[in-house]
Amino acid sequence: MAEADDTAYPVRYETEVLLKDGSRILLRPIKRDDVERWLDFISRLSDRTKYLRFHSVPKLGREDAVRFCSVDYDNAFAFVAEVLRDRRRDIVAIGRYYRIPYKSSAEVSFVIEDAYQRKGIGTKFMEWLANVARDNGITTFEASVLAENMVMMNVFKDYGFHVTSELEENEYRVTFPIARTKLVTQKEEARERTATVTSLRSLLYPRSVAVIGASREAGTIGQLLFRCIMQNRFSGVVYPINPNAEAIMSVKAYPSVFDVPGDIDLALIAVPASLVVKVTDECGRKGVHGIVVISDGFKERGGEGAQREQELRDIALGHGMRIVGPNCMGVINTDPGINLNATFSRIFPPQGNVAFLSQSGALGLSILEYANNLNIGISTFISVGNRADISSNDMLQYWEQDEATAVILLYLESFGNPRKFARIARRVSGTKPIVAVKGGSSIVGSRAALSHTGAMATPQIASDALFHQAGIIRVNALEELFNVATLLSNQPVPRGRRVAIVTNGGGPGIIAADACEHYGLALPELSPDVIKTLRSVVKRDIMLRNPLDLTAAATEEDFKGVLKILANDNSFDAIFTIFMPPTIVDPKETEDAIRQVAPFFQRKKKTLLACFMGQRGFKTKLGTSGKFVPCYPFPEEAVSALAKAAEYSDWLKRPKGSIPKIRGLKREKAQNLIDSALTSSPVRPLWLSAQGIADLLDCYGIRITETVVAKTPAEAAATASRLGFPTAVKLASSTIVHKTDVGGVSLGLTSEKEVENAFIDMKARLIEMGRQAEMEGVTVQRMVQGGIEVIVGVTQDPSFGPIIMFGLGGVYAELMKDVAVRLHPLTNVDAQELVGSIKMAKLFEGFRGAPPSDTQSLEDLLLRLSALIEDIPQIAELDFNPVKVMERGKGYWVVDARIMVK
Repeated sequence: MAEADDTAYPVRYETEVLLKDGSRILLRPIKRDDVERWLDFISRLSDRTKYLRFHSVPKLGREDAVRFCSVDYDNAFAFVAEVLRDRRRDIVAIGRYYRIPYKSSAEVSFVIEDAYQRKGIGTKFMEWLANVARDNGITTFEASVLAENMVMMNVFKDYGFHVTSELEENEYRVTFPIARTKLVTQKEEARERTATVTSLRSLLYPRSVAVIGASREAGTIGQLLFRCIMQNRFSGVVYPINPNAEAIMSVKAYPSVFDVPGDIDLALIAVPASLVVKVTDECGRKGVHGIVVISDGFKERGGEGAQREQELRDIALGHGMRIVGPNCMGVINTDPGINLNATFSRIFPPQGNVAFLSQSGALGLSILEYANNLNIGISTFISVGNRADISSNDMLQYWEQDEATAVILLYLESFGNPRKFARIARRVSGTKPIVAVKGGSSIVGSRAALSHTGAMATPQIASDALFHQAGIIRVNALEELFNVATLLSNQPVPRGRRVAIVTNGGGPGIIAADACEHYGLALPELSPDVIKTLRSVVKRDIMLRNPLDLTAAATEEDFKGVLKILANDNSFDAIFTIFMPPTIVDPKETEDAIRQVAPFFQRKKKTLLACFMGQRGFKTKLGTSGKFVPCYPFPEEAVSALAKAAEYSDWLKRPKGSIPKIRGLKREKAQNLIDSALTSSPVRPLWLSAQGIADLLDCYGIRITETVVAKTPAEAAATASRLGFPTAVKLASSTIVHKTDVGGVSLGLTSEKEVENAFIDMKARLIEMGRQAEMEGVTVQRMVQGGIEVIVGVTQDPSFGPIIMFGLGGVYAELMKDVAVRLHPLTNVDAQELVGSIKMAKLFEGFRGAPPSDTQSLEDLLLRLSALIEDIPQIAELDFNPVKVMERGKGYWVVDARIMVK
C-alpha cells in the first residue's frame, strides 16, 4: 500500500457535516500523524463494535495503526470524524475504502465509537467516500457485512444506491454502483433538509436561554438582550450569566454556564471579542446546542479578527454546536408558543407569515421598525452577520417546511456557496416566493478580463442569472422588497399579467396604465357582456373601459359592485383599485367596500391590491386578519410590486427543462487534446492555437469555418486561393485579445495580392507599436456571407463557477452589451431563453424582409458548449465572436474563436 504523503493531503475534502440529530461534526481525510488518535479511538470501542467491524475482536497495536493511517488518497482513502472533547480533538469514527486490484471497485467499511452510533455518521461517510471514489475513477463499492449487523445493511440499502447482496456463511457480500443517480440526489437532499431543520430547532425553539454578558447597566447590549427576552414573555427559562452580579432584572445571575443548574439549549454571547472563544468552549463543554454571537471584532476587522473567527468556528464545530453570527443582531420567533426576541431590538413585530434574513445587523434594526410601521407580520427573523456557520442556505431549508412562513425575504451582501444556494432556492421557490435585495453589486474592483465574455459577464449579471434560474424575485431597494412582500404575503400569486384598473380619478388611472405598459402588464378591454353587467351597477353616464374611471362621485356601492363583477371575469388576473381623496365620498366608505369584497377575491384566488393616494401600509379595514389587501401610496409602486409577482408567476409556469444527452461527442479525444496542449507548453494561462480550437470543437460537433494559420505573406495568399475568395485575414496572436484595435482584421479580400498586402500591413503596424513579437502569423478563412453576428462565450467566476453568455456580437459587442447569461449547466429551456432574452432578439424573426434566423441551431450550439464545459473543466475563458447565424435551416458558423485553458 502506498504511504501517505503530506504534500498530497487533499484539503479540499475536509468538510463540516450535519448529523441527523442536528449536531455538526468535522470529516477530514486521515493523516499519517493520526496514529496516536487512532489507537485511542480503537481503545474506546466496545468488543461488540470491534466484532461487527472486523468480524472478530482483534488486538490492534501501533503497527496496525501505522498501516491504517497510511493511505495514498487514491487507491486507499479514509475519512475520520473528529470532535473536541476535554480540550482534545478525538477521532470518533473512521470510514474507508480500498481499491480492489485491477478493478474499478473498492472495498468500503466504517467503524463508529459506541456513543456516536445512530447519529448518521455512517451515512455521511457513504456520501463523502462515494464522492472521492468517483473523482478517482471508482464506480462500484463492495462490502462484507455480518448477517447480524442490520444497522450497517440498512445504511447501504437506505442510501439510494441499487444494492445487491448474497448471504454466505453468516456474511453478506454487498455490491452497489455509486453513480449519483436522481434517486441518490433526492435522498441526499432530503437528509440534508431534515438535519438542517433539526439543527435549527434549538435556535428558534429553545426551552432555555443563557445570556452571556447580561448586564445591569442601562443602554448596553448585554442589558438590552436580556430585557428584550424578558419583556416579550419568552416561554422558556432565561439564565443571565455575569460573574459580577447576583441578579439582573430580579433574576438570579450565574458566574458561568457551568454554574447553571439546568440544561441550556441556546446561548447569546455578548462579551468582548477576546473572550468569545473561551466562552464558546465553555458552552460546548456544558452541552449547549447552539450559540448566537452578538459580539463584533471578527472577520469584518481583518487579519486578527478573521483568525479569531476561524478559531470560533473550530471550537463550535468540535462541540457540534451551530453558530449564528458573529457580528449579528440575533434571532426572533413570533410563534405565541415561544415568543423569542433574542435580539437587542426593542421592536417585537406582530406575528405573521413573512420570514426575513438580513446579512447586516445594523440594517436589521431598521428593517424591523419599517416592517412594524407597515403592519407586516413576521414569522421568524434572523441576522446572520459574518455567517461563520448558519447562512441563507440553512434558513431557506428551514422555512421551506415551516408552516408559519409563506413568503421569504432576504437581504444579501454576498453568497457563501452560490451553487448550493441556487439549488436550494430553486426547490423552495416552487412552493414559496423568495424576494431578495442584493447589496454589494458594484463591479468596481472586478478582475481584469481577458476576453469579451469576461469583460461583460460581471458579478451583477451573474447574480441576476442565479436569481432568474432559481425563481427568486430580485428587487433593487428595501422599499421595493416590502412592497412586494405586502402583496405576496396576503394575496394569491396572479395567474398571469392581465390587469383591470378601477379608480375614482382619471389621472391616477392613466399613471397606473402607463406603469403597466412599462412593466409588461396587459390591460385587456372590457368585454361587451361585462360592460352590460356593469351598466346594471353604475347608473351614471360614464365611459366603461379599462382603466375604469368611476369619477369622483363614485359611491361605496359603485366600488363594491364593480369589484365583484371584475372578480368574476376570467379576462383578468389581478384587479387594482385606486382611491383619490378628497372627494365628495367619505374614504371610509371606499375602505368598507374593499373590505367587503376582499373575501370574495380570496375565494376566487384572484389578486386584489389598492392605492389610497398618499397613504402607505396595510389598512386594517381592507380585508380580514391575516388576509389584508395591500395598500400603496402611489400607483407606480403598486404596479411595480404586481409586475414582480407576475414574473414569479411566469417562472412557476415555466417548464423546468432538462439537460439533454448529446450523442456522438468525442470526450476522450477532447480531453487528450487539452492534456497535450497543457503538457507541451509551460505558459499559464494558455491560449489554444487555431488548429487546436478547430480540433476541440470538432469533438463536440460545433461548426467552425475552416481556419488555416499562415506564417508568411506568400503562404497566406496560397491558402486564400485554395479556400476561395472573398477571404478574411486576421492576426494570429495568443496575447492580443481585440484584433481590431491593432488593425489585425482585413475582410472581403478578393485576390492573392490583397491577402499578401494585408499580411504585410498588419506586421508593419505591429512593428510601429513595438508589438511585432506578439504576431504568430495570420489566420485565413473564406468569408461567410450573410447572417446575423452573435457572441457566445464562457467565463469562470470564482463564486458562481462557469457562466455562459449569449448576445449581439461583432466588433461592437462590448459597446452594445446586449447580452444575457445563465449559470452552467444549461437545460434545453435555458438555451431557448438565452437566445430569446436579448434586446435584439427580434432580428432573428426576420427584420425588414430578411429571412428568419436558425435559432434552433443556436440553441444546439449553446447546449454543446455546456457539455464541453462540463467535460473540460480546464477551460477558463472562451469567446466565439462572431458566430454567424444563418437563415432558418442553414445553421450557424463560428467565425472566430478564442479558448484559454489553465
